Amino acid sequence: MMLLNGSGTQCNSETRAFSSEIMQVLSWAITLVTVYIIPNKKNIKFPWLLRAWWLCSFLLSIICTALDTHFRVINHGKLGVRDYADFLGLLASTCLLVISIRGKTGIIFSVPNGIAEPLLNGKTDEHSEYKRKPLEQEEIPDVDIKDSARFLSHSFNESLKQVKERDGTTNPSIYKAMYLYTRKKAAINALFAVINAAASYVGPYLIDDFVRFLTEKSTRSLESGYLLALGFLGAKIVETMAQRQWIFRARLLGLHLRVALISRIYKKGLLLSSQSRQNHTSGEIINYMSVDIQRITDLIWYLNIIWMLPVQISLAIYILHTNLGLGSFAALAATLVVMGCNIPLTRVQKRYQSKIMEAKDNRMKSTSEVLRNMKALKLQAWDSEFLQRLECLRKVEYGWLWKSLRLSALSAFIFWGSPAFISVVTFGACMLMGIELTAGRVLSALATFRMLQDPIFNLPDLLSVIAQAKVSADRISSYLQQDEIQKDAIEYVPKDQTEYGIEIDSGRFSWDLESRNPTLEGIQLKVKRGMKVAICGTVGSGKSSLLSCVLGEIQKLSGTVKISGTKAYVSQSPWILTGNIRENILFGNQYDSAKYNRTVKACALTKDFELFSCGDLTEIGERGINMSGGQKQRIQIARAAYQDADIYLLDDPFSAVDAHTGTQLFEECLMGILKEKTILFVTHQVEFLPAADLILVMQNGRIAQAGRFKELMKQKIGFEILVGAHSQALDSILSVENSSRTSQSPAADDELNTDSTSNAELLHTQHDSEHNLSLEITEKGVIIPNITVLAVGSSLCVLARAVLVAKAGLWTAEKLFTNMLHSIFRAPMAFFDSTPFGRILNRASTDQSVLDLELATKLGWCAFSIIQLLGTVAVMSQVAWEVFVIFIPVTAICIWYQQYYIPTARELARLAGIQRAPILHHFAESLSGAATIRAFDQEDRFIDGNIGLVDNHSRPWFHNMSAMEWLSFRLNLLSNFVFAFSLVLLVTLPEGIINPSIAGLAVTYGINLNVQQASIIWNICNAENRMISVERILQYSNIASEAPLVIEESRPPNNWPEVGTICFKNLQVRYAEHLPSVLKNITCTFPGRKKVGVVGRTGSGKSTLIQAIFRVVEPRGGSIIIDDVDICKIGLHDLRSRLSIIPQDPAMFEGTVRTNLDPLHQYSDSEIWEALDKCQLGHLVHDKEEKLDSTVVENGENWSVGQRQLFCLGRALLKKSSILVLDEATASVDSATDGVLQKIISQEFTNRTVVTIAHRIHTVIDSDLVLVLSEGKIAEYDTPGKLLERPDSFFSKLIKEYSSRSQGFNNLANTHN
Repeated sequence: MMLLNGSGTQCNSETRAFSSEIMQVLSWAITLVTVYIIPNKKNIKFPWLLRAWWLCSFLLSIICTALDTHFRVINHGKLGVRDYADFLGLLASTCLLVISIRGKTGIIFSVPNGIAEPLLNGKTDEHSEYKRKPLEQEEIPDVDIKDSARFLSHSFNESLKQVKERDGTTNPSIYKAMYLYTRKKAAINALFAVINAAASYVGPYLIDDFVRFLTEKSTRSLESGYLLALGFLGAKIVETMAQRQWIFRARLLGLHLRVALISRIYKKGLLLSSQSRQNHTSGEIINYMSVDIQRITDLIWYLNIIWMLPVQISLAIYILHTNLGLGSFAALAATLVVMGCNIPLTRVQKRYQSKIMEAKDNRMKSTSEVLRNMKALKLQAWDSEFLQRLECLRKVEYGWLWKSLRLSALSAFIFWGSPAFISVVTFGACMLMGIELTAGRVLSALATFRMLQDPIFNLPDLLSVIAQAKVSADRISSYLQQDEIQKDAIEYVPKDQTEYGIEIDSGRFSWDLESRNPTLEGIQLKVKRGMKVAICGTVGSGKSSLLSCVLGEIQKLSGTVKISGTKAYVSQSPWILTGNIRENILFGNQYDSAKYNRTVKACALTKDFELFSCGDLTEIGERGINMSGGQKQRIQIARAAYQDADIYLLDDPFSAVDAHTGTQLFEECLMGILKEKTILFVTHQVEFLPAADLILVMQNGRIAQAGRFKELMKQKIGFEILVGAHSQALDSILSVENSSRTSQSPAADDELNTDSTSNAELLHTQHDSEHNLSLEITEKGVIIPNITVLAVGSSLCVLARAVLVAKAGLWTAEKLFTNMLHSIFRAPMAFFDSTPFGRILNRASTDQSVLDLELATKLGWCAFSIIQLLGTVAVMSQVAWEVFVIFIPVTAICIWYQQYYIPTARELARLAGIQRAPILHHFAESLSGAATIRAFDQEDRFIDGNIGLVDNHSRPWFHNMSAMEWLSFRLNLLSNFVFAFSLVLLVTLPEGIINPSIAGLAVTYGINLNVQQASIIWNICNAENRMISVERILQYSNIASEAPLVIEESRPPNNWPEVGTICFKNLQVRYAEHLPSVLKNITCTFPGRKKVGVVGRTGSGKSTLIQAIFRVVEPRGGSIIIDDVDICKIGLHDLRSRLSIIPQDPAMFEGTVRTNLDPLHQYSDSEIWEALDKCQLGHLVHDKEEKLDSTVVENGENWSVGQRQLFCLGRALLKKSSILVLDEATASVDSATDGVLQKIISQEFTNRTVVTIAHRIHTVIDSDLVLVLSEGKIAEYDTPGKLLERPDSFFSKLIKEYSSRSQGFNNLANTHN
């Protein structure tokens, strides 16, 4: 097309004019024919050739219309019919452009052939729905072998080994190892980053030349203009390529380091000594794995900015020096001043960051403790108190967050103001020095200042990331240098060299190395192969510690421990893995059906498997939460038995099972399939002692007595006291012992404290400040003050914006957090039984972090970058509106790309989030069962499991990152071509159409157009990814809640319950709508101030009955009436606070003895001491230096299980309710202590109603009434005497069953007496 100066005609040749018109008509005709043919061809998409033609015709149409309009305007001509036709043609082209971008014809067709129809329809549906089907983990390809966790953790271990050898140290520096591990890849990254930085300054350098070319267009050839445009484009493409390369590689290197560190932390977790474990709670260790590692990987990304900074600043000063001479030194000084402002700010920010981390650690520790003991809190009606505690901890965290965000707002103010500040200083200095400011120079300088803003803007981020990473690396380093289990504590002797399975010679052992008194002292023990050794003694005498010294768990101070053969261990508190029952029993071994069935039968699990819906493939909830205590214990024993080890160490294996099952386990398992094995078992059940080859009586950490049952009875130095309580119980009734005992109450032993924080992948966006200055160089005096006013004004607006965004964001985050916390606390127990802790904690940590620190900023950026882009386009269209010609289609393509990318990215982000929780969950599980894993020598299998989970997370994460790069690369290239097009347009347009200075301004803005356009899409995608966290938090803010805590209109009297009569009427309970009833039509009355025993086999509904009294499970039918008040009509708080319970699983909280007994601060110290003395803990607490302020660590792990149970009794003694429920409360204490406790309970609760689920029969024999449950129905309910009179009664059978197993023991005891 030839452009003339528009005097009438615009083309000299008629032939050319006609041919162009004919071409247009022909092209439209062809288009119409094609569109007509397509429906008959039944295409789903338009042909690409047609779409390309539509795109070209749109460009042609918009250029023609624009030029025609332009010439009409400058020649003051009138619009003709042709112009209107062109305009309509433009509208049609725009519609076709939209269609060509969408590409779909929108045709849906069906095939009438009946046979093929389902298949074809399936296919078409699949085709049309392919974007909507959610991605599954299996559909994501594996990562490359060099990005796999196994390869990476191996190479990191090699780096550690190199550092070890080089420094000759056992504890290598983690910093040196990380340097060795990352240096090669980091160097290649640095090279790309430096190329990117250098290429980005070619644009500002060429601006002056370009403005000069436009000014002197008449004297210069077009070629030189095109060369300049090519120079701009070439530099932009190099910049894009290098930038995408270093960003991708930096993130990949971050992934490598993260994977290596996670593997290292996991491995360390399995080897920590008990002392180290007490120094680091599970919550803290999990924080290292989630939060701290994230911060270190963020640093890898920012490292490249360190290399880019000097290059960017040097090039900027060079360009300024070329253009402004000495004025550049003013710019350098101003830049340094702005950077200098950073240092104090960063120091303060670093302090705030560590305070935030500390506050977050405390909140997460408490949250996980509360979740772990939620059942105890609800039963004791302490939930409101603990909710307040968590809110107080959050308030502290909120305070530090607000301080940190305020400081960030101040930093934003300084750095947005910096280009304006630097330009004011520089131009001011130039004017003072008399340096001439031409349009080209000023524009080049402005472009350079805008480029400089990037390094200045990144500096505070860089410094704070370095600060955070340093804190995190120090934390991880100190953790990785903690003491490990003693490798040489145990000597393994080959079987053919010794007849002994276990030998301990003058052993001294201690859990606490700083304590003056060792835990165990003077231990001499020789156990021949195949011996059965029973260990008994009072609570806290060192029974479990003796097993620990054989396992090598406790620190050996002196002496030797020799072991011959493999070992298996059953811990006192059951450790069950998430998964199915069979996986728990096989524990990594091959499935051998004959051996497996034999083991299951011996461990009395056959009947349980019949009750479960899927038999032994039933999924066990987290921490075995859907199993009763007895079932979990038997699964543990089966796991050990299936291992076929040589030495078995069993820590109180019979405490959690009923009498009948206990006998079966002892006879068929210990004396049956394990009869050839060496067994050490701790027990409080005296009736199993006569069968042992050797009995060890522990007292104050020493073996006080050792020998067979008869010998010890003759010695009369303490053993008979343990037996005494038992004998009295036997004498009191014909031949009676343990009543049935099981429970479906969950044992909270495993803990999951998953705190994963901020998987926020840092996104590289350049942020550009706008100062819309059209410089009139002539009025120099006016310009500087104007610029200053504009600069200060815009910076103040930025400050206001930053503060508002921070405040609104944090307020919203707080509101969402409070809603979620209240919703979780009010959720029924069923929610906690079915939801893994990891999920709840993930929301309270990772997602909450995103809300606290990221989401508001990301949304702010979205709005800000859109406004910025519109501003840029507005400025450009003012001076060179032709840019719109290409800007509109490119924007359309960008939006199309974004819509193509977002569904995939969202799915990948979701999958990456889902796959993160299992890593932390598996880690938490492994930490709590580390002793068992080590005892079974299964460390390698668990490390492999962790590696598999890490790879599962890496897959979606890596592909999400790659998809982001895919989008960024395309958007950057498109923007580069927009820029190149506008340059070619400016070069081609005849002289005089556009003012060169104004054209220069358009280029100055255009240089950053690509960045702005990409950053909008980027920020929108980013904010959308972050919104997943809001979604997840909202999901837990609307959980169906329990009944109200208090119902004002039906509050019970203050002295209720006075008598304590409990009346059940047609009570029916089931755990969920789709499950069968657990209790069926229970109708009976527990009279007030009487003692009622509840017995029955495993799964008969005993614990469910207790849960119904406390409304942990709401009745589905019938009612429970206590002292004429229907408990379903009053608030839960009113009900639970008036009843007392000593649960099966003792719950202890981190804090002191005082806060554990009286968390609500209702009682005086003297009352607390009185309760401690009554529950046999007084002397123990008196002996400690801090008395009532003695520490209780996480889970109460510095107290034995028996002592924890006594604390629970202490709470009940303080509460003095009219109704006390004992849910197998003395399972973990020895017979002598049990006797004393029963006496205390009968004295202290004389005029109270006591409901006991027990498995030591003498505790039930003393009851006024006994309720026998069987399969959820009442089998019998009468006084013990009357039930024993009926020989066919269930109760009589239980007692006969026991009497036969105790007969031998009874005879021995009687002979002795």
